[in-house]
Amino acid sequence: MTSEGSHDFARVRRIVKTDEFSSVFRLRPAQKTAHFVLYTRSNDLPHARLGVVVAKRFAPRAVTRNTIKRVTRELFRVAQLPAVDCIVRLARPVNTKQGPATNAALKATLRTEIQKLFSSQAPRAVAGPAP
Repeated sequence: MTSEGSHDFARVRRIVKTDEFSSVFRLRPAQKTAHFVLYTRSNDLPHARLGVVVAKRFAPRAVTRNTIKRVTRELFRVAQLPAVDCIVRLARPVNTKQGPATNAALKATLRTEIQKLFSSQAPRAVAGPAP
C-alpha cells in the first residue's frame, strides 16, 4: 500500500467487519451535521479507514443511497485524515420516494456536509510561536 494521501479505496481502507463497526459506534459521535453523524476512533494503522451506513428508511431510493456512498468515498479519498477509523452514518431523511432521487442541489448539500465532517478530523497545523 502507498503512504498517506493515497487516492485509492482498497479493502484495507474500508471498515468491513461487524465488530469493527461496533467498536467505533460505541464511542460518542465526533461531529454532527444536518443529515449525518461522524463516529471516529484511533487505529494502529498507517492510514484512515472508512465505513458508510445509509439506512433505507432515511434514503428510500437505491439511487440516493448509492450517491451518498459514492460522494462520501470520494471525499474520504482526497481528505488528509490521520490514522482513524471513520464511520459516516445518515441520521435524517434526505428525500422521499415522491421527490427526485438525486439532483444537483442534493449532491451539493451532501458534499458540503460530508466535507465539513472530514475537515473537522483533518490534522491541525501546529502553529509556532507568534513573532
